[in-house]
Amino acid sequence: MAAEPRTDPTHSLLSLLDLSSADGAQTDEDIFVGTSAPQPGKRVFGGQVLGQSLIAAIRTVEPTREVHSMHAYFLRAGDADLPITFGVQRLRDGRSFSARRTHAYQDGVPILSMIASFQEPDEGLNHQDAMPSGVPDPESLPSTADLLGGFDHPVARAWAFDRPFDVRHLDSPLYVSNDGVREPRNAVWMKTFGPMPDDDGLHRAALAYASDYTLLEPILRPHGLSWIHPGMSVASLDHAMWWHRPVRVDEWLLYVQSSPSASGARGLAAGKIYNRAGDLVASVAQEGMVRVPREG
Repeated sequence: MAAEPRTDPTHSLLSLLDLSSADGAQTDEDIFVGTSAPQPGKRVFGGQVLGQSLIAAIRTVEPTREVHSMHAYFLRAGDADLPITFGVQRLRDGRSFSARRTHAYQDGVPILSMIASFQEPDEGLNHQDAMPSGVPDPESLPSTADLLGGFDHPVARAWAFDRPFDVRHLDSPLYVSNDGVREPRNAVWMKTFGPMPDDDGLHRAALAYASDYTLLEPILRPHGLSWIHPGMSVASLDHAMWWHRPVRVDEWLLYVQSSPSASGARGLAAGKIYNRAGDLVASVAQEGMVRVPREG
């Protein structure tokens, strides 16, 4: 099997989520600045902007209030060579809930717009969908480095060694082929390669980061498409996420995904994220643009 990452990319994730404060005296926003991870195509990974936008919002909320939902739109592709400015508007602080809007800017125009809601801890009703049974343990599955580490290509090398999350597919991965069952479903185990600090907000932001990795794959599976299909164009359009229970991203999480519909060059995907104890820790939904060249 291929070697594990040459250095621990978890440190890079922590650096990306460690935003700098900036002067927002001339605006009604709290201003933060972040950097981007190097990308072979110089296009910012969407999950990175999600996680950073969430961290910016978290910085403006009372620490006792945990983020429980966010809704975001990807407006433009980001340039990984440029810094990103995050402007946070304090929309509301009520007795139990707070709302924040974050805009991520490059060159003075927004690349992402997000609204997040935070809540004081509270008691109430409790139920959840059960975690799927009979899934293989993550230790028995190949890592991305095992699958792509031998390819001499910048994208393959970046996915194999630079991503901060160890992602392991339960079904045949779609990196270079689509050899599994052609159904609109997908599932992966994932966790950071290294340990993370004991900071709940940081773990939730990191989970937002990772939730963008494979969520569009159940749209591709039933059509026999892989990520290297000639001429295919794929982009995330929006992203919604709900956190239900405490989560640690440095422990294995099962990400179960499905696609209920695809039409009009768009596909909808939904995901449920469980910890190894079977607790449903988060739910996710995303619509993506998927354009495939016509045959003939």
